[in-house]
Amino acid sequence: MHTIVQQALEPYISKEIMELHHTKHHQTYVNGLNAAEEAYAKTEDVKQKITLQSALKFNGGGHINHSLFWKNLSPASQDGGKLTDGILKDHIIKTFGSVEEFKKAFNSTTAAIQGSGWGWLGLNPKTKSLEIVTTANQDPLTTHVPIIGVDIWEHAFYLQYKNVKPDYLNAIWNVINFKEAENRLITALN
Repeated sequence: MHTIVQQALEPYISKEIMELHHTKHHQTYVNGLNAAEEAYAKTEDVKQKITLQSALKFNGGGHINHSLFWKNLSPASQDGGKLTDGILKDHIIKTFGSVEEFKKAFNSTTAAIQGSGWGWLGLNPKTKSLEIVTTANQDPLTTHVPIIGVDIWEHAFYLQYKNVKPDYLNAIWNVINFKEAENRLITALN
């Protein structure tokens, strides 16, 4: 599913979190999605198909979100945390005033999620501007083009950061793959 060696994100995200997150949590969404798709394909009962929609959305969203999340991450020893001059940095500064102000706004908005969800930097397809958006649970981002997504479910940080979401959010910027994010932005703008 992803190519990051689990310990490569330390000390910002522990090896234990990465192993559990990838092999247990993400895999559970994949398994749930496969089971729901199989049940949906086998049934002719409309009520059963309607009932399966929530499992398809939840598990499908979990798989989509996590697949993007793994691509969002890169070891700090490589490109993680390095936002170089370019179109992404220009758009962030234009929208938020500075990279630091963007991170503060993103962290504040994402930390305020009640319960579980995701924080996103997304491109509004109508205005072509960057916006910070949140989604609940495993809902995928459908209103914007996802540029950066951060998992704010407790399984993403609790073993290391306990209930202190802001510490996790501050740390994750050290392993965000800004090159990948910039490529997404370039693709979305073209």
